[in-house]
Amino acid sequence: MRITDGVRQGIGVSLIALMAACGGGGGDDGDGTVSAPPPVATVTPTPTPSASSSTTPPVTGWWRPTATATTWQWQLTGTLDTSYAVTAYDVDLFDTPVATIQKLHDGGRRVICYFSAGSSENWRSDDAQFAAADRGSALDGWVGERWLSVTSANVRRVMQTRLDLARTKGCDAVEPDNVDGYANKNGLGITAAQQLDYNRFLAGEAHARGLAVGLKNDLDQVAALEGAFDFAVNEQCHEFDECAMLKPFVTANKPVFVAEYKATYRSNSGGARDKLCATSRAEGVHTLVLAEALDNSFRYSCDG
Repeated sequence: MRITDGVRQGIGVSLIALMAACGGGGGDDGDGTVSAPPPVATVTPTPTPSASSSTTPPVTGWWRPTATATTWQWQLTGTLDTSYAVTAYDVDLFDTPVATIQKLHDGGRRVICYFSAGSSENWRSDDAQFAAADRGSALDGWVGERWLSVTSANVRRVMQTRLDLARTKGCDAVEPDNVDGYANKNGLGITAAQQLDYNRFLAGEAHARGLAVGLKNDLDQVAALEGAFDFAVNEQCHEFDECAMLKPFVTANKPVFVAEYKATYRSNSGGARDKLCATSRAEGVHTLVLAEALDNSFRYSCDG
């Protein structure tokens, strides 16, 4: 979540404006799926003494998207438009029905399921499972959200349950948001080392359930975490001239999905969007220009 105090933010799902879905700008040109890889060795979740053990049997493989062959659509609110010819849809874990996920699968799409792994959201059905001690400071600009302790065994148990839900609903991958609490005023004293441990925990638990996992923002830890994650999701790296920090993913042939919201990108004032897309293609990332509410009220894909 890109927070208003100058550090990286993720999109808060509190921006809910139910609107009739409408396309914006260009569509994507990726219309295939990425075949599942041959079986690989079982990935063991990062040992964490404070976390409860998962009862989910580990699996030996998961979706491995590639940088060159994976296009995307990101919509977390509003009526989901399932018509885009893309490889993967990134949708809300809690709010997206199983039938919708199945419809996307029937259309040959992979499904990435979004949830916040670093903040409590008071509208979520499982919010009461977080203890008072698990919650830190409020997220600046995001009503109803508080930072979560990354060392809490209870928080990790809730995240394991959410990953179980993702597996049960048929998600191919997950996008855990707000995994950079250490770089924000979190009220919990989270350190960079604790954040690394927690993020590796999330990746290991996702892989143990046969789920691919994306690293959300957290640019300062990309070099340390790329090997544990299958793709990256970033907001506004073009606007803030930060996309070069995601190069480890591109070099490893893992997709980098970027969302931009700047008004001049939407209007293409002075050719701003044309320049954005030229840069995006040169850097090997997949950029969408979207409405900040992620409700599909505006969409332009630099993939064509």
